[in-house]
Amino acid sequence: MSNKKVPRQRCEVYSRVVGYLSPVSQWNVGKKAEWADRKTYHIGEE
Repeated sequence: MSNKKVPRQRCEVYSRVVGYLSPVSQWNVGKKAEWADRKTYHIGEE
């Protein structure tokens, strides 16, 4: 791996809540905390 610095670009993260997509950056502190506590479940996979 080289020591060459690659410029970074900001990435917008969206979450789907009740069928609507919304950017996480626009959520209030409480909603962001709740989102961090979520767990992902995969149904039907073994």
